[in-house]
Amino acid sequence: AAAAATVTQDSLFNICMDAKHHKTEPGPEGQLYGQCALWKDNACCTANTSLEAHQDQSYLYNFNWDHCGAMPDKCKRHFILDTCLYECSPNLGPWIDQVGADPTLTPTNRIPGVNWGKLAALQADSSWRKERIRDVPLCQEDCEQWWEDCQDAVTCKVNWHKGWNWTTGTNQCPKGAMCQKFKFVFPTAAALCEQIWSGSYRYTSHHRGSGRCIQMWFDPMQGNPNVAVAQYYA
Repeated sequence: AAAAATVTQDSLFNICMDAKHHKTEPGPEGQLYGQCALWKDNACCTANTSLEAHQDQSYLYNFNWDHCGAMPDKCKRHFILDTCLYECSPNLGPWIDQVGADPTLTPTNRIPGVNWGKLAALQADSSWRKERIRDVPLCQEDCEQWWEDCQDAVTCKVNWHKGWNWTTGTNQCPKGAMCQKFKFVFPTAAALCEQIWSGSYRYTSHHRGSGRCIQMWFDPMQGNPNVAVAQYYA
């Protein structure tokens, strides 16, 4: 039993999630592009995925960062780091969650007046992957810097995972949604980190180097600090 538990724990801190572009298991990549290069020694992403992570409206998700006008580069760099962490990190195992069907979408539970077509469409928003991350404890500085650098960026939505108008093939603001600066949409750093990807991240008071929080960036010459963090939470 102890051996089985060890195997399970080991798999939690060196594993790739079952999502859209991830490798089946982590391993070294000779070359990763730009900000994703931090993970090249042990990555869940391919070189091509790392390149696409830096492109506007890349084939990865056809997602347009500039849906309310051009996103400032200092802000966009955090979203690229966010994408690199999500696509490349093999150290998110303790926070991988199954993407299950919505239990309310069963014929026996249908409630009069509910728009079931709309609910089914919302469920389809998650149909492209089997697993996601939830409540990853981000280091305070990483979240605060993301928020600071994006104060003047503009968006029309709090939760970027769902609710967009995809009729053109890329995300557009839903009808009636108003474009506003991030500082009004996300009044705190915690609001940004916890709400923008529907709870994928959790704001913490832990600091970089504490071994208790995930860093979105680090000095690869000093090793990947997130390995120890995943081991701690596993």
